[in-house]
Amino acid sequence: MDFQLTEEQTAIADMASAFSRDELAPHAKQWDETSFFPIDTLRKAAELGMAGLYVPADVGGSELGRLDAALIFEELSKGCTSTAAFLSIHNMAAGMIDRFGSEDLRQKFLPRMCTMDLIASYCLTEPGSGSDAAALRTKARREGDEYVLNGSKAFISGGGVSDLYLVMVRTGEDGPAGISCVIVEKGTPGLSFGANEDKMGWRSQPTAQVNFENCRIPVTNRIGEEGDGFKIAMVGLDGGRLNIGACSLGAAQACLDLAVQYMGERTQFGRHLNQFQALQFKVADMATELEAARLLLHKAAFLLDAKDARATKMAAMAKRLATDTGFKVVNEALQLHGGYGYLKDYPLERYLRDVRVHQILEGTNEIMRLIVSREIFKEAGQ
Repeated sequence: MDFQLTEEQTAIADMASAFSRDELAPHAKQWDETSFFPIDTLRKAAELGMAGLYVPADVGGSELGRLDAALIFEELSKGCTSTAAFLSIHNMAAGMIDRFGSEDLRQKFLPRMCTMDLIASYCLTEPGSGSDAAALRTKARREGDEYVLNGSKAFISGGGVSDLYLVMVRTGEDGPAGISCVIVEKGTPGLSFGANEDKMGWRSQPTAQVNFENCRIPVTNRIGEEGDGFKIAMVGLDGGRLNIGACSLGAAQACLDLAVQYMGERTQFGRHLNQFQALQFKVADMATELEAARLLLHKAAFLLDAKDARATKMAAMAKRLATDTGFKVVNEALQLHGGYGYLKDYPLERYLRDVRVHQILEGTNEIMRLIVSREIFKEAGQ
């Protein structure tokens, strides 16, 4: 066991930290207030290799691992958690095309995805099926060399803005075995979008319903074989859960750092806040729990890179712990700022709004507990 980062990993984290500090943090407040989607900034991130993290170099990718990605997303989220999270979703889509798509699909889409000339969205959740993803109802009926799609997807990051939509559709029987994964390109007749959702957080990225009405796509736009869609979606989510966990850790670390700084400046009852033992203990607990969550997340990333059989369970554990801990630490940091933490003049309330959704998306934390317990009983032969 080696808990030291390599020189390359340290350089990767430093690069992401500098980008976060210079390109994200100065604008995060304005992006949040105006619901501005910073495409140009995302393309700057792509120039540094952050839009094709797990993609091979033959199509412009960076060929990095899941631990490298966790380091990157933790740093990016310190600057703007919402924008970092969107970049995670785009990378998840690119990774799915690379791993499961045909060579024609790889060559057609990935070079432009790695530059973010093409932006991608992941479409699994539906208005009537969130946590029960295997019950999705969006259908793709095959007619010759085409699929005809009908249905809707809900809460889609990038909805209406993205160029590519990786859509889980029902091509066969009920349940997970009847689900396939297809790519729908923006501008396809029959593809439409709902209004941009007015959200509590993640306001620097658009979120909308995606609708399909007799939407025709070529069969060659299918990723993998018919019936592989649910498996592909779940493999994508293993990595996505780690990235969202890392985004929670980054936001929490930024807020803890702000709290420590504030406690050294703010006085009450004739003493600085950092001289009160009760508050010292609170900071100690925040830092300890944050470090524990980080260690679990890094272990899960290591196992996912190693294609270990425990990776899905560990990714679910890490996502649950990192997002719950991240929200708790951000909330405690806001509390330490008192009334000032509640003001938009300080970034604490924005971080709080942004990390709250991490406990819901990429599988709710209740579903994470279900996955973990199911794997535990399976390992016990029950």
